[in-house]
Amino acid sequence: NMDCEFPTVNSKSEEIIEIFKNTKTIAIAGLSPDASKASNMVAVYLQNAGFKIVPVYPKEDTILGEKVYRTISEIPFKIDMVDIFRKPDAIAAIVDEVIARGDVDTVWTQLGLVNNEAALKAKINFYEKQLQIYKKNNLQY
Repeated sequence: NMDCEFPTVNSKSEEIIEIFKNTKTIAIAGLSPDASKASNMVAVYLQNAGFKIVPVYPKEDTILGEKVYRTISEIPFKIDMVDIFRKPDAIAAIVDEVIARGDVDTVWTQLGLVNNEAALKAKINFYEKQLQIYKKNNLQY
């Protein structure tokens, strides 16, 4: 499993706690208004834990009482963390937006937690290769 080569903080709970201590505002890319979806449940959990959540979604004006933005780029204030709930083939474009912003400290995807731009790029490249293999073999991801 190539995945272990990349520096992520998946396994170290102290480091995760440290990251969350410095996190106040979390943009959630793919925050569904549907309460039965994982993205919505996570957002509610984070709201209840005291974080400001910023929904990023193609539809709706407000989700969970917060103004919805269409893209990460158009959020006009500092974002500490971006949490991505999108299909794998949409992740790379969002990561580019995150890097272009320059003010996001941490990104969380299905891949785990990454707070290092190089690791993020490496993971995305790794992920895209995996996707190509899946598509070639007609596997579901």
